[in-house]
Amino acid sequence: MSKTYDVIIVGSGPNGIAAGITLQKAGLSTLIIEGRDTVGGGMRTADLIEPGYRHDICSAIHPMALASPFFTALDLRAHGLEFIFTKYQAAHPFDNGSSAFLSRSISETAEGLGLDRKVYRDLIDPIVSEWDYIASATMGPFEFPKRPLLLAKFGLQALKPAATMVNKFKETHTRGLWAGMSAHAIQPFTNMASSAIGLILSAVGHKYGWPIPKGGSQAIADALVSLYTSLGGELKLNYFVEDIDELAPYNTVMFDLTPKQILKIAGHRLSTAYKKKLESYRYGMGVFKMDFIIDGEIPFLDERCGDAATVHLGNTYEEIAAAESLTSKGGYPEKPFVMLAQQSKFDNSRAPAGKNTVWAYCHVPNGSIRDVSVAVENQIERFAPGFKERITAKSTMNTAQLEAYNPNYIGGDINGGIIDIRQLFTRPTVQLRPYRTSNQQIYICSSSTPPGGGVHGMCGYHAAKTVLKDRFNILL
Repeated sequence: MSKTYDVIIVGSGPNGIAAGITLQKAGLSTLIIEGRDTVGGGMRTADLIEPGYRHDICSAIHPMALASPFFTALDLRAHGLEFIFTKYQAAHPFDNGSSAFLSRSISETAEGLGLDRKVYRDLIDPIVSEWDYIASATMGPFEFPKRPLLLAKFGLQALKPAATMVNKFKETHTRGLWAGMSAHAIQPFTNMASSAIGLILSAVGHKYGWPIPKGGSQAIADALVSLYTSLGGELKLNYFVEDIDELAPYNTVMFDLTPKQILKIAGHRLSTAYKKKLESYRYGMGVFKMDFIIDGEIPFLDERCGDAATVHLGNTYEEIAAAESLTSKGGYPEKPFVMLAQQSKFDNSRAPAGKNTVWAYCHVPNGSIRDVSVAVENQIERFAPGFKERITAKSTMNTAQLEAYNPNYIGGDINGGIIDIRQLFTRPTVQLRPYRTSNQQIYICSSSTPPGGGVHGMCGYHAAKTVLKDRFNILL
């Protein structure tokens, strides 16, 4: 490659493509380099087990896709992206056969929470009504807020440990639902700021829903790349970058990678002090992923769980909290918290008639290679007796296999690093513009920068804005 690019982006996850779109719109020439034969990072869909059965390999349900200020500014429907919505955004079954549900309607959700209905509304209503401002103020690097009192009110709740926030609730159903939402933070509930993700996912569910991309998560990646190339952006597949010095000539390079990979590829171009900071970056718990092909549908005790694409399996708050705590300390709970998705029930492009695909994972210690498939299957069976009898094929991926598939998943960490109070805004290092490195030509645009993990593109967007200002004197 002899052409000189304004910016080369290494990695085609949602943030890498978001950076490319932002830079192309500003009139720059860019190249995105991807090691695999398809774009997407965590947004990939494939016939993992048998032909004709489409499984989301990593991300599955996308609460932040419609809540992202970056995504909502794009006309991705014009590039083939279509979302499917379900009756319930999430279901949370209990051992007694009852369930709690997150609905689009706050009133409907609250009515199912008994004595906690007012507490829930008072907590979530303000976030829903002010989401546009909260999103703009929190989904990026830390900046002095335009509405400090409003943001402080949100922050006082979001920065609390989930273990403290749960004390607001009296009902078992509310406490369990809260645990399922908070567990998406992939950290112990006693950690500061572990409430943030639970609050955001609940509010976003009410405002936008938790949609399924028709055809699979790959559809999001394909739509983003379609837009990117329509703007003149270039793409190179099947090329794993091992050394920054092998790249084509460029003004600037951006890495949609985590600190560990950047150190390997470009460490010799970074200062000793900055490298030490990247070396101290912390990764969180990993995940153990399972995919199933089943006859018929999942036979939930509570049939209403079949109306939700996402189902949280873990029973009570106390049980889920204990499982997450034990896992964070290197242990393996007998009854892990399981995230389950049943996309094919609502999207008939995923499986043949009469069959279904099932997506599930649980948290495990970072770097674990233990097969915990029995525990995962037992948890599903616990809330859906007869599930095991319906399995016709299955596959597993431990943390090492996940990292081999997507090198950004260090030790199986799908969030690009733990998002606790120490790495909430100061990821990967402590600076006002964390997308910068010690080398003026090198930037980071991955989920290891604010606002962190999730399919929203905001890390790439903010990194691109920083590059435009620093390197090309362009302000957005």
